[in-house]
Amino acid sequence: MTPHPAPGPADLVITGCTALVHDAEERVGFVEDATVVVRDGVIESVTAGGDAPPAPGNRDAPDTPDTRDTPHAPDTPDAVEHLDGRGLVALPGLVNCHTHSPMVALRGLAEDVPIDTWFNELIWPVESNLTERDVTLGARLACAELIRGGVTCFADHYFAMDAVADVVAESGMRALLGQAFFSSQGPEGRAASLDFALRRRGDAGGRVTTCLAPHAPYTVDDADLAATARLAREHGLPVHLHAAEDRAQTEQSLARHGLTPIEVLARAGLLDGDGDGDGNGESGTGTGTGTGTSTDTGIDLLIAHGTGILERDLPVLTRAAGRVAVASAPRTYLRFGWDPTPVRALARIGVPVGLATDGAASNNSLDVWESMALTALTQKHAERDPTWLTSRQALHHATLQSARAVGLGGHIGSLAAGRRADIILVDLTGPHTRPVHDLAATLVHSARSADVRTTIVDGRILMRDGELLTVDVPETARELEERLPALVERGHGRRIQQYES
Repeated sequence: MTPHPAPGPADLVITGCTALVHDAEERVGFVEDATVVVRDGVIESVTAGGDAPPAPGNRDAPDTPDTRDTPHAPDTPDAVEHLDGRGLVALPGLVNCHTHSPMVALRGLAEDVPIDTWFNELIWPVESNLTERDVTLGARLACAELIRGGVTCFADHYFAMDAVADVVAESGMRALLGQAFFSSQGPEGRAASLDFALRRRGDAGGRVTTCLAPHAPYTVDDADLAATARLAREHGLPVHLHAAEDRAQTEQSLARHGLTPIEVLARAGLLDGDGDGDGNGESGTGTGTGTGTSTDTGIDLLIAHGTGILERDLPVLTRAAGRVAVASAPRTYLRFGWDPTPVRALARIGVPVGLATDGAASNNSLDVWESMALTALTQKHAERDPTWLTSRQALHHATLQSARAVGLGGHIGSLAAGRRADIILVDLTGPHTRPVHDLAATLVHSARSADVRTTIVDGRILMRDGELLTVDVPETARELEERLPALVERGHGRRIQQYES
């Protein structure tokens, strides 16, 4: 038998870092003095200290100009690029499980108002002015903000999504994208959502996955929801929508239909998937509390917010466990005076809760670090229990559970061999993070998005030592600001939809 030739140098090796890892029961832990080897966009190994694998290739291969002076130990594997991780913590790239990236153009436009005013008098009139160029510029600025904050993947639910897909491709990020639609658009809205999902899934070398994106049960009627469920099953697509956003919406649904929004989704067949996968990725339902492992299966439905989920909804969601996930954006809920997502109740029935920011028009930032800290704090307050959520549980939500929520639980969310190389390096040498008594607590409650030094997706460095490499922020911001007067004009009296309070 002819022996296989030795592989050449790895694409990337990170040495000397502390790496966040998960054990067999998905408990969060840390490996000191770790070496992370990346080849062909995939993590080949994560090893501790002297356990680094031997160099497989030619030790005489030259380093790139940017890294030839980086010191590395004699037993460090050869690589095209070396990153010195000493003093840094390596984490799986964070995932923003629900946002509207182009809405960074509306950041700060609708402040200190109730949700019906926010929609009807401010946001939906302005969104009627949106052009594809506005969407491109907003998404580009959003990607820059996300990369700076260590977010490597985001789930976007908006309009003109071909423009967003193009920005994802050029920026190097990963995303789950869905073209939003309302029943008021007629059959064309749903058809456009399907057309986008089928045309663009698998784009950008597989970094773009797609979904169907009805807006919400209060803007999409039962017939359209049922049709969406049929199309999702027929084409192997997940569905991403808003539902049970707050308690008032749930009460309104009960008054009008005798059903909660979750029950409306179940009646439409959106919680009846077979759990065989979505054709785009994998997911699962582990809680990361050390109570056992979970098998990754397909997420069929991603519910944004769910703060209005009631006790009566839990049996419905239990029957769909393994196929449904919830995205939680706690800063938005604090802003509107809503209750938090019932994370503990969802954990008990095996429904993963991923972290999100919502759009910047309701959050003012796309900072998933802040979402992680606020999730831990608001859950302690809501449950009146300081032992819930712990810092390690919050990190599990930020990593594996968020990966599952966007249907990629088998591909990202963990630093482990075989996972895609979506990695961030975080600097904890600042005065606000010293000393470190509990590394998990420091990451959740002391670290900030600005502490992210390097962001890597599929083994490609998108930000190196704080320098963005794939987005021109000054030029993007300049052009967007020139377009703002036309974008924010509301004198026309139009709006894309009416929010009924």
